[in-house]
Amino acid sequence: MKKVLVAAALASAVLSPIAAEAAKTTFNYGMRLEPPGLDPRTGAAAAISRITLYNIYEGLTRIDADGTVKPALAKSWTISPDGLVYTFNLEAGVKFHDGSDFDSSDVKYTFEENAAEGSQNKRKGRFTNIASIDTPDANTVVLTLKEPRGDFLAQLGESTAVIVDPDSDGGNATNPVGTGPYKFSRWIKGDSVKLVAADTYRDKAAIQIKKVNFRFINDSAARMASLLTGDLDLTSVPNETLEQFKIGDQFEILEGTTNGETILSTNNKNEALSKLKVRQAIAHAINRQEIIDGAMFGYGTPIGSHFAPHHPDYVDLSGTYPYDPEKSKALLAEAGYADGLELSLKLPPVDDYARAGGQIVASQLEKAGFKIKIENVDWPKWLDEVYKKKNYDLSIVSHVEPMDINIYARKGYYFNYENETFNKVIAEAEKALTPAVRSAKLKEAQQILADDAVNGFMFQLAAVQVKRAGLNGVWKDWHIFATDVARMSWED
Repeated sequence: MKKVLVAAALASAVLSPIAAEAAKTTFNYGMRLEPPGLDPRTGAAAAISRITLYNIYEGLTRIDADGTVKPALAKSWTISPDGLVYTFNLEAGVKFHDGSDFDSSDVKYTFEENAAEGSQNKRKGRFTNIASIDTPDANTVVLTLKEPRGDFLAQLGESTAVIVDPDSDGGNATNPVGTGPYKFSRWIKGDSVKLVAADTYRDKAAIQIKKVNFRFINDSAARMASLLTGDLDLTSVPNETLEQFKIGDQFEILEGTTNGETILSTNNKNEALSKLKVRQAIAHAINRQEIIDGAMFGYGTPIGSHFAPHHPDYVDLSGTYPYDPEKSKALLAEAGYADGLELSLKLPPVDDYARAGGQIVASQLEKAGFKIKIENVDWPKWLDEVYKKKNYDLSIVSHVEPMDINIYARKGYYFNYENETFNKVIAEAEKALTPAVRSAKLKEAQQILADDAVNGFMFQLAAVQVKRAGLNGVWKDWHIFATDVARMSWED
């Protein structure tokens, strides 16, 4: 019935074009999930940076639509030959949304807070690696690292490195204050976050879109209806409905890629799952293409390790443990579970890759001799039980942070994976001074994870969006999770 109603709404929309004049300076974005807060340094949810990064907050650098590093609050920089000393020349005359001046002291404060003992920054290690922060004048910051980091400039463009004002920092979770082109206006819980163009922004004349509404619509049919009636200008819709939006000329479908490795998360300290043969059995039981076709309607790229296929250092390891249910059964028996192994599968509230994909994965595992008990949970429960307490056997989630293969070296991370060889290799990759050395180490790290079958590596999440015709500047590929509204515009 939902498809019929949507099709009828689409036909009506095509026959009666929506007036566009009111939308020329307004952008309405439909998001599936509401963020738990609005401080991207402390929250793990991608929805936070989707709203705030490059809109409310800025970093010293920024990641552009093509994935390259560009200047932001730092207009230029130099790097010492040993890769340890970064000298940043800051933009002058920048103000925070509350009118206070931005200068080098704000960078020093932010990075020291990120590295502090009680810091909740999810990338804290990047800041504890800073040995000293010198501010010779208001527009210069010198960062000296303890160990070199080949991708440090890109890291400074991510959400965890945005610069905040000491005076307003305590309220950023609910009343964010940054230096970006948009300032926070209102958060209507359960409905939307509203932004307006900031009159304090240094290049406010270049901002064509003056009002931004991030609307939270978990139900996919409701998002589609809002898009069709003109209440949304950009959103994601179920992949199986995309053909309907090719009717007429009111919409355009954007097909791109993300950094989202979609995995069958595995608790490696579970008694059974700590055994390599059991994890290998899981790997052999997974038919990646069947999951992509069944849950994502063909959108997605099979992966065999935790690394994005669009990255130049990617190695296709999807054939390490090819789909082979009989081999899976044999390995399970060799591990001591000839009569089967019962495991729980906790699924977060994502309809396609988690809930629909979870049904397919459960069926595949059961064909190989596993006994899977599915438990659907909401995000707060998933974050509490799976991510924090590690009280789970299996789960399914997309890890959306860029270049996050190093999470497997993180002590106490929810996979419960410990491998000193991997830790050494990833550390060598992070401090490599030449691209060739870094590339070799990243490839070695990918192979270790694949061989260890740490998780069930399934597919890279595709970025599929529907936008209203006339809206320009929307990112097709999601190198990071940001909605760069300041660089969008409407055609006249």
